[in-house]
Amino acid sequence: MQASQKISRPLVIVIALGTLAVLLFNLLPLSVFISLGQRLPVFATVFLGIFIEAVPYLLLGTLASGLVEVFLDRKWMTRFMPRGNLTSALAGAVLGLAFPVCECGVIPLTRRLFQKGLPIPAGVAFLLAAPVFNPIVIFSTASAFGWGEMLGWRLAVTLGIAVVTGLVFSVEKDAGNILKPLMPVVHVHLHEEESVQSFAEKIRRAFLVSVDEFFEMGRYLVIGAMLAAGMQTFIPQGTLLAIGNGPLLSVLVMLALAFILSICSTVDAFVALGFVGSFSFGAVLSFLTFGPMVDIKSLLMYRQVFRNRAVGYLVLLPLLMSLLAGLTFNYLFP
Repeated sequence: MQASQKISRPLVIVIALGTLAVLLFNLLPLSVFISLGQRLPVFATVFLGIFIEAVPYLLLGTLASGLVEVFLDRKWMTRFMPRGNLTSALAGAVLGLAFPVCECGVIPLTRRLFQKGLPIPAGVAFLLAAPVFNPIVIFSTASAFGWGEMLGWRLAVTLGIAVVTGLVFSVEKDAGNILKPLMPVVHVHLHEEESVQSFAEKIRRAFLVSVDEFFEMGRYLVIGAMLAAGMQTFIPQGTLLAIGNGPLLSVLVMLALAFILSICSTVDAFVALGFVGSFSFGAVLSFLTFGPMVDIKSLLMYRQVFRNRAVGYLVLLPLLMSLLAGLTFNYLFP
């Protein structure tokens, strides 16, 4: 009986989906399906653009994660990282200068650093600041806007949001209360008698850890890229841009676009440059600070790594502070 129930469940789902498809085909006009067919190539193009843009940086982040797992000693983390909440958060925020990863690669790397004993304020600040506070993004922003106000304020606001969020998380002393359990890597189990390993063996272990994490996090990148592509393709962006007038609405629209577009932080400055003529300085700045911290694909990856309450804080705090920064520039320094 149990076997027949297991077989029948997929059949029921297939029959239900088939029935729904038949009903939609009969109820909806043919023009809807023609429009949908015309948009599918656009959807595929946008999806591939987001995915291909993000994959190298996810690979870089998981590779760094594997190297951290194998070569970084917990004693080093305890010895050299500041223990005070503020100094720890500041050190974590600028740690991205040593790890040039985007918002996709920083998530598995941060989880691995937490496992190695990175203090919670430093880890949270690194998670939020590293996608902007790294050499690649600094130079790309300077290429788009020059070595001027936009670059300086992007770094300053990002640093402030990351440090403040890290301080909020400092009330939690146990990383296990904000992180989901890390899946064991069965391929790199060490026998107790192996006290000394060659450098080549350590490199092999690091690659095995990287491969495991790449496939674990990559599926959420695919789902996030599909959702972002669907929202870009089927939601008219002209509607959002049309209501983007005014100091408040312009910031809200740019925050929504930063979440929907899910552009990699290494190239988002060139996209933001296209909005300069239509949107205020504060709105564009909010786009450049919030997008690298929270977008569709990173939100799904957050849910894979962090517990739900921590995810809520990681989304809400950057959102509110990015909104506040944009409004401050629009109202006080128009």
